[in-house]
Amino acid sequence: MIDFTKTDYLKRGNEVQRRAYDVLEKYKVFEKLKAYSPILAGTIPIEIDIEGSDLDIICEVNPQFEEDFLSDLKINELIPSDVKVDNTVINGEKCIVLNFMLEEFPVEIFGQNKLTTEQNAYRHMIAEYKILQEKGEKFKQKIIELKTNGIKTEPAFGLLLGLENPYEDLLKF
Repeated sequence: MIDFTKTDYLKRGNEVQRRAYDVLEKYKVFEKLKAYSPILAGTIPIEIDIEGSDLDIICEVNPQFEEDFLSDLKINELIPSDVKVDNTVINGEKCIVLNFMLEEFPVEIFGQNKLTTEQNAYRHMIAEYKILQEKGEKFKQKIIELKTNGIKTEPAFGLLLGLENPYEDLLKF
């Protein structure tokens, strides 16, 4: 299985993955986020992205040090000064979400006080990857088609797999 905790696999991937790797390297994104255990999650790593898909970067961020996190990103010139910052609560846990552009890619940095490999975004991606490996290319193309028609990733998997609550059920795979 691909080691999604590193970005090396992107160099050998499809055109979008190779371009994502180049942009992430050019701006030293993972180097600048190293203290926060970043992982690229979402659709680009598992090749089910569509036009406009973003680079979802998850990080381990303690809410007590949220200001330090933002300061680090600004000092390292990773985020623009006018970055959109949202604080939200997911499953009772405070999270920080930053959205901005890096060249042609929308970027979302998601910080949560949890190991990145234990965050739902990572766990969903791993489950989806395993399902895609098992179900094959036709299934993958159906997922992409659903996404192109406006259905989010987890609900698309839910539709094709008959899952009642795809956000929860995918975590069981």
